[in-house]
Amino acid sequence: MDFREAGHLPQLRDGGLPADPDELPRQRRGITPQMHGRYPDYDCLANADHWDRVTREVVLARVHRVPPIRFFTAEEAEALSAFCDCVTAQDRDPKIPVINFVDQKFDEGKLDGFQHAGMPDDREVWRVVARRLGELGFARMTLDEQHAVCQTFADGELELPFDCSTAWSVLMRSVLQVFYSHPWAWNEIGFGGPAYPRGYTRLGEGMREEWEGREAFEQDPVRDTEERGLE
Repeated sequence: MDFREAGHLPQLRDGGLPADPDELPRQRRGITPQMHGRYPDYDCLANADHWDRVTREVVLARVHRVPPIRFFTAEEAEALSAFCDCVTAQDRDPKIPVINFVDQKFDEGKLDGFQHAGMPDDREVWRVVARRLGELGFARMTLDEQHAVCQTFADGELELPFDCSTAWSVLMRSVLQVFYSHPWAWNEIGFGGPAYPRGYTRLGEGMREEWEGREAFEQDPVRDTEERGLE
């Protein structure tokens, strides 16, 4: 397959991709990936004083103490960094450094407690995929070309020495764990972060705590996804 022919993909261009970040409000408070989001005046870190000390230290470390690459080689990290940015739609700075936290997890030997039948250790799955992406020159591809490779990978058609679909699920499990545990992603989706020990008091349907984010973009993401055929 020619990965440089990306026009056949249903989510590429001409109404296929989700809203361009520039269509969303510019972030005015706090940080989000690419500095756009549905909650432009919300910063979950403004709630940090209401978190217990241990929780506050853990969350703030994700922003202020990004771990260096120790597990992956420089070549592997280059390919995987580009992959993580592509699948999380981080096309420009600021970006959540997903690969750094995945690297830290593997360097510390903190696996998820299970392994798929017929598959090697998750760390080896990541390394094999990194080498395959490196062979393709993934980090130097255009964005459309990267989308094409990722679509092929997601469809279970990327040439790998083990089951491709399972490998995709292995990588995406860690990518999503890291991305959505980061405060910048919380700002993007309007998540209030840890609620302990303050807790929630407004429990009725449609009620919002005073400290929660207020959405400033009216497009319904579910309806938009359906209309674009991205289900």
